[in-house]
Amino acid sequence: MARVVVDVMLKPEILDPQGKAVHGALPRLGFEGVIDVRQGKRFELELDGEVTEERLAEVRRAAETLLSNPVIEDYTVRVEQQ
Repeated sequence: MARVVVDVMLKPEILDPQGKAVHGALPRLGFEGVIDVRQGKRFELELDGEVTEERLAEVRRAAETLLSNPVIEDYTVRVEQQ
């Protein structure tokens, strides 16, 4: 069994109101020195068997068609060691 992680983030040019809200709240809670916050999503996919390039291509296709909105979001796919 293997774990593949897909991280989805808004593209840098897209306004992130949730990230801005968190950024504004941090100093009020005593957390100083944070310059910016961007909010995103993390998906963990547990795969049976070995992770091959073909399997990773399937995960990338899922990330492009289901897990992200490629118009406004970027994604990365990586295998997480267990």
